[in-house]
Amino acid sequence: MIQQQFIDWFRSASPYIHAHRGNTFVICFGGEAVQDRNFSNLIHDIALLNSLGIRLFLVHGIRPQIEQELNIRGKKSNYVNNIRITDEIALKSVKAACGEVRAEIESLLSMGLANSPTANFNICVTSGNFITARPIGIRNGIDFCHTGEIRQIDIKTISQRLDDGCIVLISPLGYSPTGEAFNLLTEEVAATVAIGLKTNKLIYLTENEGLFNKNGQLLRQLTLEEAKLKDDNQLKNAVQACQNGIQRVHLLSRHIEGALLLELFTRDGIGTLVSTDPYENIRNATIDDVGGILELIKPLEKSGILVRRSREKLEMEIDYFTVQERDGMVIACAALYPFMEDKIAELACLAVHKYYHGADRGGTLLNFLERKAQQLKIGQIFILTTQTAHWFQERGFQIANLQDLPVEKRKIYNYQRQAKVLIKQL
Repeated sequence: MIQQQFIDWFRSASPYIHAHRGNTFVICFGGEAVQDRNFSNLIHDIALLNSLGIRLFLVHGIRPQIEQELNIRGKKSNYVNNIRITDEIALKSVKAACGEVRAEIESLLSMGLANSPTANFNICVTSGNFITARPIGIRNGIDFCHTGEIRQIDIKTISQRLDDGCIVLISPLGYSPTGEAFNLLTEEVAATVAIGLKTNKLIYLTENEGLFNKNGQLLRQLTLEEAKLKDDNQLKNAVQACQNGIQRVHLLSRHIEGALLLELFTRDGIGTLVSTDPYENIRNATIDDVGGILELIKPLEKSGILVRRSREKLEMEIDYFTVQERDGMVIACAALYPFMEDKIAELACLAVHKYYHGADRGGTLLNFLERKAQQLKIGQIFILTTQTAHWFQERGFQIANLQDLPVEKRKIYNYQRQAKVLIKQL
């Protein structure tokens, strides 16, 4: 059983291993993650991503480490609108915290995972003065001193380091042409670098448990437009990144063990995805979808819920099919056969992948096809079913007679199946 689970997992993960190889990911995590006793596990997962050929740019935070340094110096933090005022003493604390955290990360990346093939795996980690910054200045009469904002990023040099196979590690520090150092916002550094590098993914490892709706359910996916409408600080940088060319931004709780691996190598992930392109969408089927549709309908044909369709028949009728796709995988399908003279259409072959039951994807697909039928000036939809009549009745279908069907359909009715006829007025 355990062996089969591993085989199934590895087979499902393999398309992502192939797809991610050679891509560039920016991963951002706070100083709280560095202090966590399980931080070494996160670093080992990052090392694993590197070994799989993923180009990595890491941005780390230092907030709790700065607090500790300030306490040692007998000082307290000073914030305005959640932005630190970085005076001379705070700047010294920032520099000390950066050195401490960077050394910790580099040391962990220098050691392989004991008793594993990565025990002697050498990883090149590089840092540098890649960020040119300037002070944010005086705002509303408040001088933020050495708190800065990004002016320019040396994308060319960073790209060269990534091409050399190095993990690039950056602290939230920037430097001016005159040699001044400025404290930067970690999340903004990550977003700006991702935009400059035109990365495939920007990943934020967050301190909270995730992004939830009002019913307490984890928000799995947000389009850019949906993210814009939400008043959430986590989403501001995600929106900025998507608006500037980053197709996918992931928000993951760092408290979930193996969060990076679960998000990147499983179809559904464990966090919230903000994307410019729909991760899950409904579209007209093409000939390339035949294999995926056959995989969906085979179990239903075997149990007698659906009438068997050969590959040849499916290929001939593919233009009647609509599919729901999730990250390249067909997870639901249905066909709509119009009888234009009778102003009626048959809904057939409605199937949803077993892993995606419970989210009413069948209902979503049904609604899509009802709108499609209305666009064709069709006033009724009928179905023939042997085992799912109640599901359709719950969605407005009513029991009808065989005589209510178009003559063409009545001629080929299978009396052995004795399928029930249900019709819905649109």
